[in-house]
Amino acid sequence: MMSFQKEHLDLVLVPSGLLIMFAYHLFLLYRCLNLPHTTVIGFENNDKKAWVERIMQIDKKDLNPVIIVISSNTSAATVLASISLILCSLIGAWIANNSTIFQSELIYGDTRPSTMAIKYISLLICFLLAFSCFVQSSRYFIHTNYLISTPDSDVPIKSIESTIIRAGDFWSLGLRALYLATTLLLWLFGPIPMFATSVSMVLLLHFLDTNTTPLHRHNSHKKKPLGRVRGTNNYGSHGCGVTCEVKH
Repeated sequence: MMSFQKEHLDLVLVPSGLLIMFAYHLFLLYRCLNLPHTTVIGFENNDKKAWVERIMQIDKKDLNPVIIVISSNTSAATVLASISLILCSLIGAWIANNSTIFQSELIYGDTRPSTMAIKYISLLICFLLAFSCFVQSSRYFIHTNYLISTPDSDVPIKSIESTIIRAGDFWSLGLRALYLATTLLLWLFGPIPMFATSVSMVLLLHFLDTNTTPLHRHNSHKKKPLGRVRGTNNYGSHGCGVTCEVKH
């Protein structure tokens, strides 16, 4: 009877933990689409749009700080993509070596080879997903750099805003994939640590994702028309949600 309960504990706790994680993110997605002011993501996007409009007003010679901001975001996304790829390689090597570290009797749960293979593959998929998201984030940051540094360009502001927000969205998705990988990593130690980590992660993310500060109405002193990009007017945004402002 004990053997039956131990082997089937994964079938109950692991899907429950994943369901909690996915249900929370569906709820977060609903809030981002319908009540963006209640989320940190919507709060940051509001600042990013205001930063774009502010950047549109600076002179061509003042673009260096903006380029630095975008380059730093690109570098950060590239570093995280490299880390995710390295972790994928380590997991692949681990699978190839058929390690039995997590098949000990001390692990309370299903430790059969087939179950262990599912654990490793799930981790690998999460890290590959994180790698893909961070690569896409870098791609959009680089594209933004091209948009703002093109001489005599008439690119609409909305186009630049959309590009930088997409870069931030892929950054957030990459981080969420790493959060999910953390819970799956605890699954190697059994379904109970995995379920406890899932619940704790949702509570922590809810605290971090909730915004109670009213959206700031950024008032910029208009010196140039803000309808379209002129010359090499620039735009940038901090991928991890920090709003940067270039002063004249």
